[in-house]
Amino acid sequence: MTDITIEKSSGNVYADLGMADAQEMLVKAKLASKISDIVKRQNLTQQQAAELLAMPQPKVSQMLRGKFRGISEAKMLECLARLGRDIDIVVKPARRRSVAGAAGRVNVVFA
Repeated sequence: MTDITIEKSSGNVYADLGMADAQEMLVKAKLASKISDIVKRQNLTQQQAAELLAMPQPKVSQMLRGKFRGISEAKMLECLARLGRDIDIVVKPARRRSVAGAAGRVNVVFA
């Protein structure tokens, strides 16, 4: 029997895997998931979604399967708008700063 080591997640699987662009990947994953949910809820085929989103069908297919490298956050926000969603971007001071000049964070919240 082998021992299994369990590590507590940071809440960002991309950071846990040590990816340099972990924050961006998490944001894009959440956006892609929401786009996928809406496409399914509206019973759109990938071709219909591609026409509505103004994207090639293969690119839509990749995004809906979680392969969203090469698709910008801006394009994903545009897709959500084309799917009938309002987008609000709120910029505010970071909650806390542990180090002077530390970067804030990007969070995606769906209402």
